[in-house]
Amino acid sequence: MIEKSFFNPIECGETLPQNNMHAVSTSMPKLQDVIDYEEQTPEILEKISVAYPRFVIHPYLKKLSSYLKEKYKISDEYELILLSSKKAVDVVSNRYYIHNICEFNEPFGVIKVLKGRQYKKVLKFIQHVGYNLSSRLAEDYLYNLGILKNFQIEKLEKKELAQDTILQTLASAYNEKKENICLCPSGMNAIYSVLKGLKNIQARNGKSILIQFGWLYLDTTNIVNHYFEESKVFYDVTNLQILEEYLKQNKNRVLAIITEVPTNPLVKTADLEKLRELCDAYNIVLVIDSTFATPYNLNLKPYADVFVESLTKFASGNADVLMGAIILNSNFKISHIKNEFFKHSDKPYIKDMQRMALEIVDYKNRVKKISQNTKELIDFLKNLSYISKVYSCLEEDCYDNYKKLMIDENSLCGIISIYIKKDFEKIYDNLNFAKGPSLGTEFTLLMPYTYLAHYDLMTTKSGREFLEKIELPVNLIRISVGIENIEEIKKEFKKIEGLI
Repeated sequence: MIEKSFFNPIECGETLPQNNMHAVSTSMPKLQDVIDYEEQTPEILEKISVAYPRFVIHPYLKKLSSYLKEKYKISDEYELILLSSKKAVDVVSNRYYIHNICEFNEPFGVIKVLKGRQYKKVLKFIQHVGYNLSSRLAEDYLYNLGILKNFQIEKLEKKELAQDTILQTLASAYNEKKENICLCPSGMNAIYSVLKGLKNIQARNGKSILIQFGWLYLDTTNIVNHYFEESKVFYDVTNLQILEEYLKQNKNRVLAIITEVPTNPLVKTADLEKLRELCDAYNIVLVIDSTFATPYNLNLKPYADVFVESLTKFASGNADVLMGAIILNSNFKISHIKNEFFKHSDKPYIKDMQRMALEIVDYKNRVKKISQNTKELIDFLKNLSYISKVYSCLEEDCYDNYKKLMIDENSLCGIISIYIKKDFEKIYDNLNFAKGPSLGTEFTLLMPYTYLAHYDLMTTKSGREFLEKIELPVNLIRISVGIENIEEIKKEFKKIEGLI
């Protein structure tokens, strides 16, 4: 007899967190929901209105865009795209040579683009660079006009305390000065700003190659493809020998290496001591995306020149604020050029900072509770019959590298990925956890990673061969471990044994 589940199914299209207009994730409880979303079927688009803001235009932004089209008498052959600032308008316009001139007197950025191909290209570009207009700003604007009759009731920090609370928390966590930290409207905007700054700095030195070490987040790769004529990808973070050979052959040409610690979604960790030695030997800047690590689990300060972190994830814990951060390491030589890194970013909207300030106070406690749950869950999952492989920071091929970085014994990365032997759809569909994009939430969140992140590769023979080459299984579920009672989490996974 299967015990009643602690976790309840969440309908497709419901926000994650539930009943929150500023949620950054949305429920996709069935595998078919995920496939329909990737194929953009009309049925799924009717259900999903609020989702990850860089991928799906928020309803408030759509409403605001319609209002502005009428206000500025924009013809139907054009669409308006709303951005975080006028600086963002310049970046996008310069990239896509948009000359649809229209003066918009608004406290944010507005671009007029032709419907169809141009509109889609610009939206995709904004997805990469992260210059998204805040849903909270749109909400305030529409409410003040009387177009919205209500707004989201939520707890907020005082305006005058918000930014400093976030900066002080990060400064303490990274053991860094507040002036070396820059807040950005998204994690991708932080990455874009750093890479753009590096390109500008290193161009003066004749360096042009950017190395991606590991299979990085898709939009990081897209930024590289947009802005770097020369780049090189090394998919296996456990093989530094191949990287070293490449550096020997390309002396004085490599400007930077960017990597994730640990990697997403297989949670692998490079030998950062060796990687740092190589960067020093060849005068290369090392950029580390520390989102998975968090500054409370791993001490990465001896290694990175620059950190980027998506605060949307573990720092928020509630998946209802889009925000990122750049942290310059004052121990390394480029920290004094902070303006070159910071000037490309935008400042987050004040209400987003007020919300983040309230959430980030619990950052450390949240991460440590998740770490405790993760430790118990790893061993438990290895004994379930429907799972053939468990990917975690404790895996043998990388554990020594990870262990050297741990702040204390309770410093496990709260991400586990599992490979399902068979009946993938049945197993995914019957787990009652929240299921959708994003991670780092206080609630356990599952994602069929390859389906949501690389569906385009799954649909072609060459794409599937490539996924196999980089050891990214199709039947993979990424688990972002929450802070719930660990026995209830185990029970939910255990119940599947009785269904197969």
